[in-house]
This record gives sequence, structure tokens and C-alpha cells, in this order.
Amino acid sequence: MAECGPSRLKTPVNRMESQSDDDFEYYDDDDVDDYYAEGQDEIEPEDEREPDPEFYEYTCLNVDTTKTFLIKEVQKACEVLKVPSFAAKALLMTHRWNLDDIRSRTKQDIANLLVECGILPSADSSLTKETLPPRNYCCPVCIEEQSSDQIRALLCGHFFCKTCWSQHLNALINEGIATGIQCMAEKCLMRAPEEFVVPLLTSDRSRVRYDDFIFKDCVKNHLQLKFCPGADCSIVFYAETIRSKRVECIQCKSNWCCACCDNYHAPADCEIIKRWLNKCADDSETVNYISAHTKDCPVCSICIEKNGGCNHMQCSKCLHNFCWMCLGDWKTHGSEYYECSRYKENPNIANESANVKAREALKKYLFYYERWDNHAKSLRLEQETLRKSQERIQEKVENKMGTWIDWQFLLAAASLLAKCRYTLQYTYPFAYYLDPSPRKKLFEYQQAQLEAEIENLSWKVERAATYDRGDLENQMNVAEKRRQTMLKDFFPS
Repeated sequence: MAECGPSRLKTPVNRMESQSDDDFEYYDDDDVDDYYAEGQDEIEPEDEREPDPEFYEYTCLNVDTTKTFLIKEVQKACEVLKVPSFAAKALLMTHRWNLDDIRSRTKQDIANLLVECGILPSADSSLTKETLPPRNYCCPVCIEEQSSDQIRALLCGHFFCKTCWSQHLNALINEGIATGIQCMAEKCLMRAPEEFVVPLLTSDRSRVRYDDFIFKDCVKNHLQLKFCPGADCSIVFYAETIRSKRVECIQCKSNWCCACCDNYHAPADCEIIKRWLNKCADDSETVNYISAHTKDCPVCSICIEKNGGCNHMQCSKCLHNFCWMCLGDWKTHGSEYYECSRYKENPNIANESANVKAREALKKYLFYYERWDNHAKSLRLEQETLRKSQERIQEKVENKMGTWIDWQFLLAAASLLAKCRYTLQYTYPFAYYLDPSPRKKLFEYQQAQLEAEIENLSWKVERAATYDRGDLENQMNVAEKRRQTMLKDFFPS
């Protein structure tokens, strides 16, 4: 297998007084390497190091701790707003548990808000008024006469028998509805508080499910809480501000983006990775089959469809022979046959025809997708490298060639390799949506440098027996610095 090093690139330097690409000067590659190499041989004191761009302060809470936290939030709202707990909880739910937002309203605003939220009837702003049931009442649902102790109503005054209420509540809970339970009367939006619902539930199972749904609704609605998306995991993440940062669950040990609860995706943000994953899963890319699998003859411009595997094409009209990949003259194609398949941005794409634009868009997508997918596959293959490292360590320990601790640097190297390659994988969706600009040129340079160091590290990890510990740890340091530099420059802190 042929081996090759990273291509030599130049780093664009943005001059503030100009916006054109022609007004950017370029450092020599050696100068850039000197910049990145500065301080590599010295370990900076902890308090002098630059802040970690991936640092994020959060707390993992279990279910009981989370419920206690929510109860205290409701109690605080009751004291501040001077309303009962069910009203305070409903107000918090409508404002994403942002008490400061509610406090900024006037008393009249809050009273109107209670009506809008279905906590109070529109004709009455009192929270303490008792709705008296009639002595004998015909339930409008089951059409049976009921005594006063068998009928119930919310503050809206719409009475129904307990049996009908129970059936209604159980049906809604079976559908997963809890905080959204409303009065049975047509067009009535009065909400049913927990104190009203729980006594009417006829089974312990319904009560447990109702309590569980209420809890989940509260957490999902809270601005500072996120459920761990791990399988069968009950941990809740708490952070002062939910952001696109990596969090690790203390229970299931999985890593996630705290904002979108999907796989961590730095340097791409949540919106970019959402668009990318939808694009990867969307079969509509094949809708452009006709335009994407036809090309215009470079001589007579007739539309030609490729119906075989050979890239040597002959126009049926003018008999011109050309390469399907680069449209170059076949006679002069020579040894550059495979070089023409490399992706290059078309600077004049805006002036091309619709079918050319469709082909170019698909070509660009496939260019980035193939590299994204390749690194995903490499990550899976390097799990085998980690396994072999563990076996190698075990063998050395058994042969009394050091202790387990002495050889931990091999596992640290394999772990860092996976961490760096994971970041590199997500640079491709980021680059795909990055508009052509000096910023993109800088990003692509840093991306190439990171990829080069990752491949060097991968080579040394797989052949750790032929490299001493210092050489391997130095390569780890270089690769991590490349990764940190990219995240610091392109990932929002």
C-alpha cells in the first residue's frame, strides 16, 4: 500500500481593511508549522493554559433529585406570585419555568395569564371560589341522575359524574396526556390540576403513569433540564444554560450534545448537523438521476447519458472522444485518469444551466459524505485497535514487563485517537455548509492539518511496539493541540 504525507497548504490571513480573496496574504507553510509547534515541548502551567473550548459545567440528577428540584421551583413561585401551587406550576409551564419572565408582568397581566392558561374561568379571577354542586344532577355524558357527592367540576362549573370523569381521565392518560388534560365540556379550555385528577384515578397503574407523564412534561418544558437520551436511562442533565456542548451520563456512560440530545457534533452546530443528517437520510437526492447522470458533450453540447462502466465516452453526434469524469479530451488524458475524480468547487456554477447545477450539487454532497462516512468506518475499525492494545498490555503485564499502570499510555493514545477522529468526522458537515470565504480557507487548512496528525497518530498507535513512549505521547500532544485550535476558532464557546 502506498504511503503519502499531508499536502502542503498555505494559511490565509485576513486583513481587516479588505474583503476580497486577492487581498489576503499567505504565510509560508514552515511559518505556520512553527506557529503550531511553539511550546509543544513544554507543558504549560495549569493556570496559564487557554480555556478548553469544550468545557461545560453541568450536573447529572436522578429522578428523585429532579422532582425535589421542581418542587422547590414551584414553592418559590408560590411565594413570589402569591398563588396556589397548581396555579404557580401552570404559569411556570407556560413560561418554560422562567420565573423572572413571570415576575416582570403586572398583577393584572398575571390575572389575565391565569385565564389564558385555563387556570381560572374568564368570568372570575378568584382562585378560592367554591363551585357548589347541585343536589340532584343529570350527568350530560352518561345521562344518569347523580347525587351531589358523585359529581365533580373544575372552576369553570361544568359538572360531570365521577365515573365519567374517571373514564375520561384514564383514556387521556393512556394516550400519554397529563398536563394537557382539560374539562370535558365542549369548547371549555379549563385545565385539570393534579389535585383534581389523582383522586379520580381508579387504579395504581394509572396514578403511576400520570405522575410519570407529569414529571416528563415538566422536565421537557424546563429551560435548564434535559433527559439523557440513552436507552432506558433516567438521568436528567441540569445546566444554567443549555448549550451545544458534550455531556457524559454518569449512569449509561454515553456522550451527547446537551442542546439537541443527539450525538455530539463539534464543530458543527445543532442546526447544521440536523440539516446534514436529514440530507443523508433523504432519498430525494436520487430524484435528480436524469440531470445528475447526464452530461453535455464538451464540443457540440448534446446531452449524453452514461450507460456503462467505462469512462471513455464518444459523442453519438460529433464522435468526440472525452473522459466522463473531467470532460477532458481522451487523447490527452494520459496518466491523470484517476486525478480528475477529485472534487473541485466550480467558481462559475451560478452561470451554468439547471442540470449542471444539479450535478454539481450532488457531486459536492458526495464528496463530503464519502469523507464523513469514511471516518465513521475508521472509528469502528479502530475499536479493534483498542482491543488489541488491551491484549498487548495484558500480555506485557503477565510477562512482568511492567505494571498495568506503566502501559496505560497505550490506552490513552487509542482513546485520544478516537476523540480526534470523531471531531474530524464532524468537520465535513460543517465544511459542506460553510460558504466560500477566507474563513473557509482557514478552516480547510486546519482541517487538513488535523487530519494529517490524526493519521500520523493512527499509524503510531497501530505500531506502538516500534515507537517509544515519548514519541507517541508527543504525537498525542500535537494532535490534540490541532483539535483544540480548530474548536477554539470555529466552535462557539
